[in-house]
Amino acid sequence: MLTKIREKFTGWIAFAILALIGVPFLFLGYGSYDFLGGAFAAKVDGSEIGILEFEQAYRDQVEANPSLAQLPEEFRIQVRQGVLQSLIRERLINLHVIDQGYQISDELLDRTIMNIPDFQVDGVYDEETANAILLQNGLSPSQFKIGQRNSMRTNQLRRAIGGSSIVTPGDYRRFLNLIAEQRLVSLASFDIASVVDAVEVTDEEITAFYDSNDTMFLTEESADVEFIEVRRDAVAEDIEISEDALYEFYLDNQDRYLQDEQRRARHILVLSQDDEVAAEARANELLGRLEAGEAFEALAAESSDDTLTASNGGDLGVLTRTQLSDELGGAIFSMDVGETEGPVKTDFGFHIVRLDEILEQGPLPLEQVRGELLTELREREAEDAFLELERQVSDALFDAPDMQSISAAVGLDVQTAPGFTRSGGEPIGANQAAIDAVFEASVLLDGQISEVVELDANRSAIFKVTQRYEASRLPLVDVRDEIEAAIRSQEAQTIIFNRAEQLLVALNDGEDFGAAAEAAGATVSEPMLLGRQDPQVDQNILGQVFTAKKPLQGAPTRGSVVDSQGGITVFSLEAVLPGRPESIPLADRDAGKLELAQQVGTSEFIAFIEALYNKADIVVSEDALAAQDLF
Repeated sequence: MLTKIREKFTGWIAFAILALIGVPFLFLGYGSYDFLGGAFAAKVDGSEIGILEFEQAYRDQVEANPSLAQLPEEFRIQVRQGVLQSLIRERLINLHVIDQGYQISDELLDRTIMNIPDFQVDGVYDEETANAILLQNGLSPSQFKIGQRNSMRTNQLRRAIGGSSIVTPGDYRRFLNLIAEQRLVSLASFDIASVVDAVEVTDEEITAFYDSNDTMFLTEESADVEFIEVRRDAVAEDIEISEDALYEFYLDNQDRYLQDEQRRARHILVLSQDDEVAAEARANELLGRLEAGEAFEALAAESSDDTLTASNGGDLGVLTRTQLSDELGGAIFSMDVGETEGPVKTDFGFHIVRLDEILEQGPLPLEQVRGELLTELREREAEDAFLELERQVSDALFDAPDMQSISAAVGLDVQTAPGFTRSGGEPIGANQAAIDAVFEASVLLDGQISEVVELDANRSAIFKVTQRYEASRLPLVDVRDEIEAAIRSQEAQTIIFNRAEQLLVALNDGEDFGAAAEAAGATVSEPMLLGRQDPQVDQNILGQVFTAKKPLQGAPTRGSVVDSQGGITVFSLEAVLPGRPESIPLADRDAGKLELAQQVGTSEFIAFIEALYNKADIVVSEDALAAQDLF
């Protein structure tokens, strides 16, 4: 059985597996290039794609598609090639947009990042949340900004190329015809799940599989790590701001808190409504009562139509000139304290105003800006203390012989991260800067202490490997169930593939579709009329049915396809019904036109990138592609 399994891992099964995995490579073509070894994965017009960058991209691919780890080595090499080719094209794009002067302003970049929903709390950007998400994904804020800026520049280029795409009326009608096209098809499905349980696997087969796949079932290379971490938040906790320091900072920054001249005034409002003459007459009457000696506050409470201020004796509060209408502001800011003036006409009606106080232009009082100043001063002090502590750690690296001595010199604890791998580990997490530092050769192999490494904007650390554990093979007993399941799955795929092949032979010999399918053990569907987006049929099947050749002279077109669950479906395409664009709702037609334009634009963009690729000087490291796969 093992021999058959290995044989079947070529040809159609290999292709099917890769298709099922759905590896999201942007480009699959390979140009001609030189091969050489070196400390880089590839060079693109002299710009290096580092080994670590390449390996991280490959690890991300495997983590997103765990089935890749179970593929034979020759197919994992193909995956590595695909990942590297994607990185090469990404680098080509970045080099081009930089060369052509595509710019993303800091303001636009910051605004875009702040508008990312995952970085928001209650609809507002939250830096702590954003940094936590980035940390979980092994990114520092600076790394994320670089990637975001590159992505935005790439989108600029994509819009510049694809945004001018033209769709002719003829192309559009043909596109609509394709959308509306229907196909009459019969299906015979072989479910892999129904076969797996019936497969018998012997101990000898399990042992043979284990022995012949010596690169599988490996533990990750790991290390026991000591580290000393400098944290901005920990430093900030010890910062105390004295009143003298706060006041000195306030005096040094008074120019930032200058306020315009302010005035406190009161008013009595008579709404004009529909009769301005009567309103003005009433305002003059009230003014006369004030001149006769009545108290302004009492008259405002009794007679003002401004219900919001009447209860406070007409008090408008402290106001700047810009807070008032031209008419009312002109009056209040030309009066002397204690003076009463009116009636002043505005859009609301007629006002009688009294000026109670003038606050001269100058800095805001300390108490009014205390909170803001304390926060800023504490952040400044924390930044200085953070940088100073980083410097102390860096200096101690040259003077102290070990981590304990450094710890004593700088007053920071030595922490441990046992079993730290290239995927990270607690308590550090999946921080890429930490991973790169730990697995740098001088640290991992030579026992040196790393330089101070910036983990993110608020943390830095030094690392020392105390024990290294090479990748080792798991014992057979630990992976026996996994191997048995893999053999069952592979043999089941072979069984249903053979059944599908036998069914196709029977159909080509003229046997009835339904009878032959039932005899082969397939689940048979009634002939059905399918559209391109039929939700009831597996998308893999739909794709194959709608790319199959049209039946000629009444002879059905037949074929087989691996569905998204790993089963195999044999189809018999009986007829193709031309599409009727008028049957498509107008809104869907408009959406189809936009979709077609986007497809054309994408095609033109890819063609542009391929042109860059063909002109570029590309050097790929053979060693990078052939490196031992630890997955």
